[in-house]
Amino acid sequence: MRVLSIVCIFLSFLGSTTILAVELKWWQTASFYQIYPRSFKDSDGDGIGDLKGITQELPYLKELGITATWLSPIFTSPMADFGYDVANLTDIDPLFGTMEDFEDLIENAKAIGIKIILDFVPNHTSDECEWFIKSAARDPQYKDFYVWHPGRMVNGVRQPPTNWISLFRGSMWTWHAGRYEYYLHQFHAKQPDLNYRNPKVMEAMKDVFRFWLRRGASGFRVDAVPNVFEIAPDAYGNYPDEPRNPSVNDPEDYMYHEHIYTVNQPETIDIVYQFRQVLEEMDAELGGDERIIMTEAYSPLDILMQYYGNATHEGAQIPFNFELISYLKNESNAYHYDQLINNWLNHMPKGKTANWVMGNHDNSRFPSRLGRDRIDIINMMLLTLPGCSITYMGEEIGMTDVWISWNDTVDPQACQSNPQEYERLTRDPPRTPFQWNDEKFAGFTEGSSTWLPVGENYKMVNVKRERDITRSHLNVYKQLQRLRKEPVFQQGESEIRALNENVLAIKRSLSGHPSYVVVLNINDNVEFLNLNAAFSGLTHQMEYVVVTDRSSIYAGALTYSDSVLLMPKEAIILKTVT
Repeated sequence: MRVLSIVCIFLSFLGSTTILAVELKWWQTASFYQIYPRSFKDSDGDGIGDLKGITQELPYLKELGITATWLSPIFTSPMADFGYDVANLTDIDPLFGTMEDFEDLIENAKAIGIKIILDFVPNHTSDECEWFIKSAARDPQYKDFYVWHPGRMVNGVRQPPTNWISLFRGSMWTWHAGRYEYYLHQFHAKQPDLNYRNPKVMEAMKDVFRFWLRRGASGFRVDAVPNVFEIAPDAYGNYPDEPRNPSVNDPEDYMYHEHIYTVNQPETIDIVYQFRQVLEEMDAELGGDERIIMTEAYSPLDILMQYYGNATHEGAQIPFNFELISYLKNESNAYHYDQLINNWLNHMPKGKTANWVMGNHDNSRFPSRLGRDRIDIINMMLLTLPGCSITYMGEEIGMTDVWISWNDTVDPQACQSNPQEYERLTRDPPRTPFQWNDEKFAGFTEGSSTWLPVGENYKMVNVKRERDITRSHLNVYKQLQRLRKEPVFQQGESEIRALNENVLAIKRSLSGHPSYVVVLNINDNVEFLNLNAAFSGLTHQMEYVVVTDRSSIYAGALTYSDSVLLMPKEAIILKTVT
């Protein structure tokens, strides 16, 4: 048994024991909600979501019980990668609105107790960024802001410096005719990599942090952290080639090589530590609640744990836990769920906070990956595990991927492939417009078109309809969020274990409070369970607290802890009865 979300100091005095609970910080049990701004709500009829649309729907986030929302990039951009190619790091793109719209969003969100987290892109800028234009012109101040190389001569022909392959296919190096050198881009050719071996770059990016924190942001989701550094050049300014990956045959594919020189370099972790120092500096300057960093890194577990910090440096409060996204499959059994969850908890440094993520704008929606009949199961799991949860917009109503034809595909990662390969690469399916109601374009816009097609199931899967159905995905989600505010879920201990290959159970307990057991039947078997055999301290009778539309029993009904009946794909929460 592990204490995960509360630190207790035990003081013995005259034979009595007093337990003093250290107050939790706001983010440690927060419910985060990711908004992809292009697709959340369009206020001006152009078919693309915007800041005013988000502001209009803040009451919906309050209805959900959300603590904070993080927004994919809203900064000035030519949109080669839909905002992840930033041309001006300290301004709002007109597509999304104005700085006044941002300030209005911050003010309205603060008024109802919701924090705004911004997406920060440290690895690269747009090639239309003033910094890059000046660097290409060899401006002394910016000459080394990016990674440049003259290339290598092979049989008298100038070629890229290395064999490195971009995540968007093809060489990581693009020739710049003006500077007469190649520049590095781990992503799109319009996203040149910044050179963090130049200390001026780090200082400039820290100033970007300060700029947005002073305007009310509560922190940052930091994008693509493992890519920020590549191996240092040798004494002659050259880089090594990466070794071949024999399992991939397409030489244009990112996975054609083993990326041992372009991701997860030793210096990468220190970047996060430096950004955390800026947050602490700004906390002292601005006061108020602690500002946070959420880091995006699909890295081995031992590396991910370093993002939390070490004995001398504080790191990210929330290094995103992508274990469930990366490894859970439709055919995974309860033992696999158990292993992935406890592996994170057991490796997490002492005193740190867990986080749970099942979806985002870069991955297939979890109902499409794991099945629509597991929507409540997954949401129930995410919202009752210890620590903080992250919901990708639409998961609360059960939105699924939308098939996008080759002709309608806009994601550059897919567009740079071909009609035979694009479906494997495209990130468009989980980015489609949010489904508000059963009206035209699902209530997303009053315009005549949308930037991506709306899901065909919007008449059945939408907020308006689900509000009126007692056990809809939306109402189960809201009930879970209310339960999440209980002291047991905020501060309690947790035990997570597979009861058999079909059933995962989570026990949450706190001295002086009823215990709760979350029981999730992942598969299609009818299960008859003895919870006393798995957990100690349960009462003989237990009460149903949360049930789904797969349950034949209503909340408030009683059962016996040694004889719990679970229907196929049923998810329930039981509470001890004294």
